[in-house]
Amino acid sequence: MSGASAVLDVAVVIAAVLGALFFTAGTVGLLRFPDLRSRLHAITKADTLGLGFVMLALSLRADSGWEVAKYATIWVLGMAVAAVAATLLAAEPDRGATP
Repeated sequence: MSGASAVLDVAVVIAAVLGALFFTAGTVGLLRFPDLRSRLHAITKADTLGLGFVMLALSLRADSGWEVAKYATIWVLGMAVAAVAATLLAAEPDRGATP
């Protein structure tokens, strides 16, 4: 195993572990925060960053630029979906509240 390959392997593992940590932090925030808006903030921010790190890990091991482009597209679409979903959920009136 060459030195460059070992460095690449370490970078992939670090990126994947960081992604898993951010996914875990987002899940903990979702479960522990008190209201809808703070829960949405925790899950969208942490999971978007976690997805970015996972896509980085996959991109470092990709065989072609086409694969990297697909991973980048998945990350961009994930960011867009998270932002739109959080906005729609946060804008919804509280159904349990009395007018």
